Amino acid sequence: MSYLTDHWSFDPFLILAIVVVGWHEIGLWRLARRSRPERTRERRLRSLWFYAGLVLLLLAVESPIDYWADDYFSVHMVQHLLLMFAAPSLIVAGAPWQPLLDALPGRSGRSVTRGVLAGGWSRPLRALGGLVLRPWVSIGLFNAMMILWHLPGPFDLAQRNSAVHIWLMHGSFFAAGVLFWLQFIPSPPFRRRMPLLSQAAALLATNVIMIGMAMALSIFAAGSVYSVYDHIPGVTLPPFADQQIGAAILWVCGDFWAVPTMITIIRQMVVADGSVSGALDKMLNRGSTNLTGWGRPRSGALADVGAQPPSSPEAGP
Repeated sequence: MSYLTDHWSFDPFLILAIVVVGWHEIGLWRLARRSRPERTRERRLRSLWFYAGLVLLLLAVESPIDYWADDYFSVHMVQHLLLMFAAPSLIVAGAPWQPLLDALPGRSGRSVTRGVLAGGWSRPLRALGGLVLRPWVSIGLFNAMMILWHLPGPFDLAQRNSAVHIWLMHGSFFAAGVLFWLQFIPSPPFRRRMPLLSQAAALLATNVIMIGMAMALSIFAAGSVYSVYDHIPGVTLPPFADQQIGAAILWVCGDFWAVPTMITIIRQMVVADGSVSGALDKMLNRGSTNLTGWGRPRSGALADVGAQPPSSPEAGP
């Protein structure tokens, strides 16, 4: 039990999370004053996903997971999966963006929104946002971060330098995770622009890359590839065995988050085509449309989510 009860840390990130929750609640309250009851209920349900994501984020960086990740590669993989898959997916599902803006003092929330969306000063910001929110750019960044930080050189550097570890590795994992899951999970006011068939292909490609990484660390490796885990005092688990366990966690837990999303996408494809055979025709590219043309997406990165009807909770009061 000491592995679970000891070595909790209470750094300023906990205070930041509490402030964010309070700020979000203020935004929900202000939105509720000018919204219909059903939309208020919808926002409240979404907020539960957001808060669950924050809890998982705190577990990743303040619980014994963070402490034991320095000694065990397998625990480090659990931490990485929380930062890239679990916490970002729940936060995206929680769609905290509009409540956080509405919590700004006075009418500054609307002013900031107008300035970001239409102000001349924000053109570079909009250009950068439009670039990273492009579906295949987001998917590419996610996979690039996952591969980069699991290469021996960058991984060992992050383990030896706390600033690189916290701000670059963990920060890029979380940011890339949010961008990745915005392509799959409804999160008003962001619009999912990726056609369903492309979503399925992107998810499959990401899962294949994760499996390849797991195989490279277990089946194809002759020994431990990370020098930081060699000869740690008090650790009796051999580094290579620990690495193989971590690879198995990466493989299985990656599937745990990918498979439900893939099932949801396939069900949407079946509904759109009216039958399983029609969806299979699209997936096997026997129809008249190709990978990028199927399920014509609507333009724009901001607006309501593609899967939501016009009466989305964030579409109006």
